[in-house]
Amino acid sequence: MAYVLWGFIFGLFIPYLARRIGKLMPATMGYILLKLFIPARMTSYKKLEANPKYMELYKRYAMRSIGWGIFTAAASYLFAVNFADGFAWWYIIFVWLLLLLVEIDKRFELLPDIITWPLLLLGFAYAAQKGPWLATPDLTFLSYTQNSALGAIMGYIIPVIASMFLVWKYPDAFGGGDIKLLCAIGAWVGMDVIAYIILGSCVIFGATCLINKKRVGPFGPSIVYATLILCLLLF
Repeated sequence: MAYVLWGFIFGLFIPYLARRIGKLMPATMGYILLKLFIPARMTSYKKLEANPKYMELYKRYAMRSIGWGIFTAAASYLFAVNFADGFAWWYIIFVWLLLLLVEIDKRFELLPDIITWPLLLLGFAYAAQKGPWLATPDLTFLSYTQNSALGAIMGYIIPVIASMFLVWKYPDAFGGGDIKLLCAIGAWVGMDVIAYIILGSCVIFGATCLINKKRVGPFGPSIVYATLILCLLLF
């Protein structure tokens, strides 16, 4: 139950964190952390009430926060239940950071290094303690870390090679932030799964483009959705 409660609380702050981080970029990690702990200047409720446009934006912002809270709470519960092996908080933090990246990429079309790089390091740290989710019990400690490192390498190399074939027609097929995110995810899931995540993200992105009738858009959310779906299905 604690995972659900903390997931809901974190989800409430996702729009706020995404807005602050997106507006502060580019910036160093220290500057971002400093600004995140200094509350933004809020418009008084009386002023909001006097302006119908502000009130409408305020309500939409509040509903978005509640929606993210519910979604994050549900995702936290699913991962905590499916991976209740003493490492649940590792998975929960992994999910929270991915969902935060979804909101940032949707709003600002960027995947900041101040989240993707710590995500990569956390993946290596997790592998050093237990190993990627697909690893079998007979693997040694060294094999766990090797699988994590190979997953990160594959998460970087595969989209780079794919970009070489697509660059003539689609120059932004894989952005730098997308490649770093796939590299970080590869450190968590290992080399056996990262290729499926890349393929799944391309399928989800293609379906999203067809539904929205657009040929371009942020690719990060598709990567995150494919990761969450495949992790729950495969592990």
